[in-house]
Amino acid sequence: MMFYRLFTLLLLLSAVACYNPLYLYQQKERGTDDAMLYTDVAFLAHDDQEGRATGTKGERTSAKYIAERMRRIGLEPAGEGLSYLQSFDFSGNPHVPQDETSTGIGYNVLGFMDNPGESVIVIGGHYDHLGHGGFGSLHVGEPAIHNGADDNASGIAVMLWLAEKLQDSPIQSDILFIAFSGEEYGLLGSNYFTKSVLGANHKYKFMINMDMVGRLDEMRGVAINGVGTSPIWNIVIGESNIDNLKIVSSESGSGASDHSSFYHNDIPVLHFFTGQHADYHKPSDDTEKINFDGMEKVAQLILGIVENADEFHDMRFTKTKDIDRTSMSFKVTMGVMPDYLFDGKGMRIDGVLEDRPAKRAGLLKGDIVIQMGDHIVEDINSYMEALNQHEPGQEVTVRVKRGSEEKSVLLKF
Repeated sequence: MMFYRLFTLLLLLSAVACYNPLYLYQQKERGTDDAMLYTDVAFLAHDDQEGRATGTKGERTSAKYIAERMRRIGLEPAGEGLSYLQSFDFSGNPHVPQDETSTGIGYNVLGFMDNPGESVIVIGGHYDHLGHGGFGSLHVGEPAIHNGADDNASGIAVMLWLAEKLQDSPIQSDILFIAFSGEEYGLLGSNYFTKSVLGANHKYKFMINMDMVGRLDEMRGVAINGVGTSPIWNIVIGESNIDNLKIVSSESGSGASDHSSFYHNDIPVLHFFTGQHADYHKPSDDTEKINFDGMEKVAQLILGIVENADEFHDMRFTKTKDIDRTSMSFKVTMGVMPDYLFDGKGMRIDGVLEDRPAKRAGLLKGDIVIQMGDHIVEDINSYMEALNQHEPGQEVTVRVKRGSEEKSVLLKF
């Protein structure tokens, strides 16, 4: 394994020096799946891509790399003008930070697998990230390149892995593979696609979204969101989990990632995620911290789900109970990272940010928030509902479970 990683890293260094993705791609042999996952993440998350912010040179270089990988795999171009690219203009969006390095144009990358069926499965993830920080970053200090190895070079690497594996699958549905841009600025690319002529040309069966799937840990936990968007999902997931991964599921099809754009167009969705971590939206989200063996296990799970779900002719869409986050102001924050893989009662803290209310109140990683003021916290959703009720400067008693004990702290927003 070390030989393959050293070999692909040497290829990577020569590739980024030329900014030519052709130099990086190597036709893999049987048994080198892990090496190809590594190669894709290492290219996209290299400093030379400068964080892949939408509208920048790093985004365009990454888009060309993904398009070339799609071509080599054998996917047909499904973008504009017989290309793999679909452009969208975000220059007039007042909510998107832009500077002199941004063109105001982003690019989705689309590849198509033509199979016998008439319906279309979408498999995708976003490839953009935060550039040098700023908007959305949790980094404190001078601007620095945010490489986004887990967020979301990992999802794109798994998407390309699936594209190769599904070439030899007896699957009947057509498959559209999409690498979205603009996700970090508010699902810009996926939202544009679903409203575009390209997006309207298909009868969709379901959509699979991979966003941050590179940090499978020793607990082997995988969050799968959207299981309530079709009655068949729980059956299919159970049949496909041959590695006995710990599945933590939620029914909601709406969320802060690209599957939400499809869910709101009445398409069944699933979103895969291996958990929050201390490097989230920071410059330290780098390639060396990715668990590539774990990525392959997640990829195998998704492969099984796609193949098994394709056998169901009736993929009935169902609406799920969602929080109306558009009505939430979120004027305050506790300054914690929730553990999205926690399936117990309450909201478990997976990280505490420096110089934020939770840190100053003495809350610790591993604490489980069970009450905030008068609001009982049952899960992530009720935690956000409780958070939405408070204002800056307000003090609130937060009750947490720490080990076998319960503790109350006074927290000031």
